[in-house]
Amino acid sequence: MKILLIGSGGREHTLAWKIAKNPRVKKLYVAPGNPGTARIAQNINIKATNIEALLEFAIDSKIDLTVVGPEQPLAEGIVDLFESQGMRIFGPNKQAARLESSKVFSKNLMQKYNIPTAAYRTFTDYTKARQYLVNQTYPLVLKANGLAAGKGVVIANNLHEAVEALESIMQNRVFGNAGSEIVIEEFLAGEEVSLLAFTDGETVLPMVTAQDHKQAYDKDLGPNTGGMGAYSPALILDGEKYNTAVEEILVNTVKALKKEGITYKGILYAGLMVTAEGVKVIEFNSRFGDPEAQVIVPRLKTDLVDIMLACLDNDLKSINLEWHKQTAVCVILASGGYPLQYQKGYEITGLKAIPKDIILFHAGTKQEGHKIVTAGGRVLGVTALAENKEQAIAQAYNAVELIRFQDMHYRTDIGQRK
Repeated sequence: MKILLIGSGGREHTLAWKIAKNPRVKKLYVAPGNPGTARIAQNINIKATNIEALLEFAIDSKIDLTVVGPEQPLAEGIVDLFESQGMRIFGPNKQAARLESSKVFSKNLMQKYNIPTAAYRTFTDYTKARQYLVNQTYPLVLKANGLAAGKGVVIANNLHEAVEALESIMQNRVFGNAGSEIVIEEFLAGEEVSLLAFTDGETVLPMVTAQDHKQAYDKDLGPNTGGMGAYSPALILDGEKYNTAVEEILVNTVKALKKEGITYKGILYAGLMVTAEGVKVIEFNSRFGDPEAQVIVPRLKTDLVDIMLACLDNDLKSINLEWHKQTAVCVILASGGYPLQYQKGYEITGLKAIPKDIILFHAGTKQEGHKIVTAGGRVLGVTALAENKEQAIAQAYNAVELIRFQDMHYRTDIGQRK
């Protein structure tokens, strides 16, 4: 098989690492890829959002399967475009991807079909939204409607913070057009957890749980990021809670979409809050999480390509998902200043000293001659698998100690929750 993987981050390096293990994969291309994917695949210099150029490459190269990593091309309808030309592509179509690309669509669907989520209101008018904020109880959550690279959510602790966030999203458009409509919702107290599933639109196969650490600094302080690290399993969601979340949230969402005339194929990602009143949906994503992929995929025993093909062939019921029992921990090494202003182009040293039992996933890196340099906010993901969480944490941080670049920043408390 010839496979094209779209994207350039840590998630895509993780997917490439797993896909390359399939003995039937004769050639793996990654567009645009990074120095990590270059070691196991051939990078192609086409941006993930240039969907017409990606289609042309896929047709010319006789690609058997295209796999979409990031959310942007899914939101732009890459699946619809490829399928219109008879190409096989893994991921939800544009309508289904609205579950992530429009928070308003997602919230309205959950309300209509009684899928547990926070109470909310939506606004397209800044003045009305501001008036609404005056009489609310705080904290409150403000969310830009569209895609904002995991950063379009603000928790406001008082009216002043809420108005500031509203101005920045709706008037100053810090997230671009994603802020033309806003969701204001109740703050859910509890602990976050990620639950992902494969689905062919009928069968839903849930994955193992993971927990992301979104805030930039230790003890969950600082601004929201795309994720500073993750671990799996997250025992906050196990047993009966896990089964209930699968049925009430994942299965019901796929059924709800079907009733709306939308067949959802691909990865369904539910960001959940375990509250005193039960498990509720914070958000849906239409692809693997980043960095959740870096701890879920290494635990997957079953071949990933086989699962993806079964999704496309409406035959997911024939797949038996198997998982390694080990705990996985991933620590993200970020550029100083991320997610706000940061510098790029610093040389990264120590990569060759990393032990063989550590999986190093490249994210924001670039090859410059013989050097690897920083090229993004989140630079590397250091993943360890071990018999228990304490061992995995120790192994990951021992490896982190070997890596250096200027202003390198990371959290020191990944995996320290339950």
